[in-house]
Amino acid sequence: MRKIIHKKIKTVATFEELGISKDFIKGLTEYNIIEPTEIQEKAIPYLLKEGKDFIGQAQTGTGKTAAFGLPLLAHINPKNKKVQALILSPTRELGKQIAKHLFKYTKYTEQIFTEAVYGGEKIELQIARLRRPTQIIVATPGRLIDLLDRKAVDLSNVKTIVLDEADEMLSMGFKKELKAILNHVKNYNTWLFSATMPDGIKQIIKQYLSDDAFFVKVSKRSVVNKNIYHKYMMCDKPERFNALFRFLKEQGENRGVVFCKTKKDAQVLAKKLISKNIATDAIHGDLIQKDRDKVMRAFKNKKLQVLVATDLAARGIDVENLAYVVHYQIPDQLDYYTHRSGRTARAGKKGISLCFVSSHELKQIKYFENKLNITFEQVR
Repeated sequence: MRKIIHKKIKTVATFEELGISKDFIKGLTEYNIIEPTEIQEKAIPYLLKEGKDFIGQAQTGTGKTAAFGLPLLAHINPKNKKVQALILSPTRELGKQIAKHLFKYTKYTEQIFTEAVYGGEKIELQIARLRRPTQIIVATPGRLIDLLDRKAVDLSNVKTIVLDEADEMLSMGFKKELKAILNHVKNYNTWLFSATMPDGIKQIIKQYLSDDAFFVKVSKRSVVNKNIYHKYMMCDKPERFNALFRFLKEQGENRGVVFCKTKKDAQVLAKKLISKNIATDAIHGDLIQKDRDKVMRAFKNKKLQVLVATDLAARGIDVENLAYVVHYQIPDQLDYYTHRSGRTARAGKKGISLCFVSSHELKQIKYFENKLNITFEQVR
């Protein structure tokens, strides 16, 4: 019977008490990361001191990148120019976001080189960049397999592999690639982060992690950013578009994301907003990577006021200063609500999460309040 250790770690108030060096803290402070989140409090002391096999169950938006990124950076030897750590990510956007955060954390430390590799970009360009000193690789599983097949990357010195959003990698069909990568590298520690623990993840844990892997779990009641104002508006479906249009007009130049459940609904809503002269575009599963990049570039460059998105397409969105998230169609699952609302109120700023609900959907608001320990304000 597999044994997983649960250890209680004293709640602390600062990164310094967690063991993070002052040079890293200086970079965090500049990035407006001041107080550790629950996953950071629970993971960082163990990963810094022990660094052995680890399982963290936590949602998107709970601060996972710093939870594994800071200890990982602390374990890197800057003098050794070979690849010492590997981070696997389900999407190109999340991979780029992780690499960007690691770069920011090391602004005041000795230079550590991170390279992100993913599909949708010419592999020859990535091979050329990997010829430079690279100590951490952030990769999507498919692209890393391509690089290994070409013998373009050397993982023989890798001591730590991070699986970020492991459940999402499995749901996207990367099980075969994950196993091939984990079998390729020898003598490493595995740090696995996953929002859920489906059978596929349990199999990977059983096969690739030690029986005494350290396990921590973030409670559902602490996954939502305290700087988010949760609101709802009673609104039948025929009235919903006009209510959204009024809300967006009231927001002026503020930017945000509007969520729909399906790609068809996202496309239709984006067209209707464009017809009302609101700078809008949509991302959804039907977009090829080139078109998705084009939309995201326009949004990040502030050429778009509103991004309409489906839940899966929004994975890895990292745009600063988003004032609001609108749930045009309220999600059925807690995880989707936390993923969506986590797009706003970043880096210490405030944000609004607004749900449009009909009378029969009101019970979903009560459910979110109870399970996530948050309070919704009704607006008219």
